[in-house]
This record gives sequence, C-alpha cells and structure tokens, in this order.
Amino acid sequence: MSASASSAVPGPKIGSEKLVRLSEAAGSHLLGLLQKKGYADGALKVSVVGGGCSGLQYQMELVPGAGPRDILIQSRGVHISVDPKSAVFLSGSEIDFSTDLQKGGFRVTNPNARATCSCGESFST
Repeated sequence: MSASASSAVPGPKIGSEKLVRLSEAAGSHLLGLLQKKGYADGALKVSVVGGGCSGLQYQMELVPGAGPRDILIQSRGVHISVDPKSAVFLSGSEIDFSTDLQKGGFRVTNPNARATCSCGESFST
C-alpha cells in the first residue's frame, strides 16, 4: 500500500431513504435554504442528542458537506447527513415541513419513538 493511499481521508458512507427521507414540502424548502446559504454540495445534518422532556431530541442544521464518518442519504434532491449513533434512533423516519403558524417548521415522524412530549421536540425509545 502506498503512503498516499493509507493517508486518504475516508468519505461518508452512502445510505438510503430507508434510514430517513424528506417529504416533498421539506425537500423543496431545504433546496431553497441550501441555495441561499451557497452550499452547492451542502446537506441537512440530522442528529439525535440527549435532552428535552422525553430524554432525546432532534438537532438539525445546514452544513457545507457531510462528515467523513457520516451516512449520506439523498432524498428529494437534498443530501441528508446522519452520524452513525443517531442512525440507530432515526431508522425509518420522515422529515416534513409545514408553514402552519402554531406548529410550523420541520417535524420528524419517527416509528422508533415510543413516547413524545407535547411540544413534539423530544422523544424516547
């Protein structure tokens, strides 16, 4: 093995929409947000972190690209980046977007969530 081959940085793993997918509304909205940010190869980074009233909560941010250990999914023309630890909790989830005044924004429908809090921001498995 050559020295250059052994020092190559691994790229993200390619995943499928079986892990997480976007609704049409979420995909359309995210494409616009990524264009405004100037992230031509950008992604929606989705993570599950400890916190919230049910124990776990979703964290989402726009990033210029996927991390080297992340799982990269393409859905509705948008890249979604998920770290391996969060993937366990997100499997089969769908992200939707609504402009509703009271409950608007991004929402995750997660078949693994056993309980959610009334605000819809956190869950437990």
